[in-house]
Amino acid sequence: MTVIDANRMHEIETRYPEYFHRSFRQRFGGLMILIATLLYSLYAVWFFDLPKLFTEAHWERVGIYLSQWVSYDVQPEFRIEGDGSIDIHYPRFSPLGDNPHPDWLVNNPDGSITVSISGTSRNVTVSKSETIVTAHGISVPVDVSSGAPKVVGPVPGWMTVYDDNVLADLGFAGNVSISVDRVKIRKRFIGWANFIFDTQSSFFDKPVGEVVSLIVSGPRIKPDQSNLSLAFDDIWNNSEWQHGDVWTKLFQTIVMAFLGTLLGSLTAFPLAFLAARNITPNRLLNQILKRFFDFLRSVDMLIWALFLTRAFGPGPLAGSGAIFLTETGTLGKLYSEGLENIDNKPREGIKSTGAQTVLVHRYGIMPQIVPIFVSQTLYQWESNVRGATIIGAVGAGGIGLKLWEAMRTNANWENVAYMVILILIVVFIFDTASNALRHRLMGTKAH
Repeated sequence: MTVIDANRMHEIETRYPEYFHRSFRQRFGGLMILIATLLYSLYAVWFFDLPKLFTEAHWERVGIYLSQWVSYDVQPEFRIEGDGSIDIHYPRFSPLGDNPHPDWLVNNPDGSITVSISGTSRNVTVSKSETIVTAHGISVPVDVSSGAPKVVGPVPGWMTVYDDNVLADLGFAGNVSISVDRVKIRKRFIGWANFIFDTQSSFFDKPVGEVVSLIVSGPRIKPDQSNLSLAFDDIWNNSEWQHGDVWTKLFQTIVMAFLGTLLGSLTAFPLAFLAARNITPNRLLNQILKRFFDFLRSVDMLIWALFLTRAFGPGPLAGSGAIFLTETGTLGKLYSEGLENIDNKPREGIKSTGAQTVLVHRYGIMPQIVPIFVSQTLYQWESNVRGATIIGAVGAGGIGLKLWEAMRTNANWENVAYMVILILIVVFIFDTASNALRHRLMGTKAH
């Protein structure tokens, strides 16, 4: 074991003072950051009143909305007439078409009608005097022969009795509303109804094999149009899913992001040379342009979109303008900072040969900054594809406006899911392409 005397210890302390004479910040900085983070978190919980927020939140709506993203419902209504007959009515725009005959609805010999809600375990039998709801292993009769519906026997927990109707909640499968003269049923199905052909299409409700046969070799449905062209028109102009309008709006969003980013980069590029201190030695001009960049990017893209929609009206022009203004500020700052961090030796070497300023920039600066500038621009373009969707919701056009319209109805959540998936696919494609191009330009290996 080596013994260190006092002189040797003093020598070591003098040589490495940062280890033996640490400041208060060095000794307790980490602990102070941890305590500050904890205190801020507690303050945020108090300021936003998070316990109350979580307690009063309608968490049940989350499951309802998510289920509507991946399913649709059919809502037959059974009206009990005075003579005891039962008439079946469907909503005007029922996914089953104008004259539905579903196999889950059975007319019984005694005049009653049985509706299968979910297999054989959950069904409803409607007759002129009572409605029997079977679910959770029990059958509950509801008498509708008197002035108000009355549950015969004990009322189960999944059934609610009101003054003039009885509501049976059957979970994801649907629900049943029973009154004296009518029974309304909501039956839910997994999937997206009529996603390819709507109820007005000549190909509606036909098996896949029959549709393919008609398109390939079948007789023309319309004499002046081929079946292939007719099928494409029916898909593109699907009234329920509006594929043509959705894809057009999606393309508008992509064009908005591209045009706004392109114009912003073209404007920011020359201004960045004037804002860089080592390129343009004019401090006043440098500061004016840098503050101009700060102003443009400090106003959020959404705010610019609101201004421009008031000026030019709703549409892609306002969206492209909002992206252009924001990107001029963002890319101008990034470009100017990139220029200020270049290696000046190549530039000074070319300048020493007596070359003109344009040639100095071309051969002394451009080779250093082009890969970085292109990489930054590609990243901003990728980001603006997402941003263009958001600003579309305030009237700037594109699929964002279409998405907001679908959400505002609070009924077309399957259409919302369709558009969200399209946006995710586009963002994924642009993210992958942008990353590949950036790595190629920077000479690095993509992971």
